[in-house]
Amino acid sequence: MQYDFFIAGRARNKDNILKICNLLDKYNISYYCFLKNEENWGYGNSNQTPEERQKEFEALDLKSDIVLNLFKQDIEGEKASKNLLLVLPAGKAAHIEAGIAYGMGKKCYAIGEFDTTDTLYNIFDKIFKDETELEHFLKTYIK
Repeated sequence: MQYDFFIAGRARNKDNILKICNLLDKYNISYYCFLKNEENWGYGNSNQTPEERQKEFEALDLKSDIVLNLFKQDIEGEKASKNLLLVLPAGKAAHIEAGIAYGMGKKCYAIGEFDTTDTLYNIFDKIFKDETELEHFLKTYIK
């Protein structure tokens, strides 16, 4: 499957990421989002908060089957996507995914506020300040 966007972010920012997914759904724009296969992660449960679930994940062994399977799914989703959209605030893994996408020649975008200026944030073609600004972009993207 091919996707228009790969949505990167941190699991602790779940609510904001899902708002962005809903916006893409509104315009029938395809995307890969790691949160969309949450029930198949192999750990945790739906009653946990994002913080509880993330702590459980962080306690797993780096080379466990769960971690390696999620890594494979995410990398395949990223390879199959035309663009990357980083939802800020984001953690180390999401920033690494942005670097991977940039290295693959994909267009990279971000949404949200960043803490401090960093030269490497210039990999992003655009950093949208909010959902309204992103929505204006998406309207032109679909044309």
